[in-house]
Amino acid sequence: MTLFQVFVYGTLLQGEQNHHVVAPYVTHIETGAVYGWLHSVADLYPALVLDSSAPRVEGEWLTVNEKGLQAMDRLEGYYGEGKRNDYERVFVTDVDGKKEGFVYVYSSERAKHLPRIGTSWRAYKQSYECGFK
Repeated sequence: MTLFQVFVYGTLLQGEQNHHVVAPYVTHIETGAVYGWLHSVADLYPALVLDSSAPRVEGEWLTVNEKGLQAMDRLEGYYGEGKRNDYERVFVTDVDGKKEGFVYVYSSERAKHLPRIGTSWRAYKQSYECGFK
């Protein structure tokens, strides 16, 4: 069975509203971080823009099987390389250099009109700025 490492930073985190989509396919979860910025898409979910000069975006590394990766592709609107995707699936290395795998990201061009919300989706949700309370 092929397994994949995927860095998640928003609604696919444990305890968040879309974790159930991938939960049946997860074999391991580990905390991690990548360099970048989170942007809010209508206060519903975050979009990550990778940036090696940015702060650490906190998240989790999920180990999933092929069905799990396919479920995440559907949720994130990823249809394949060169397609019109909502998110792109790219390869990334954790800030500690010990973990690597896929992550779903927005391009900086696509995110430039979205508000930057920092580096933690959970912290943003708990803030007074957002209607999640």
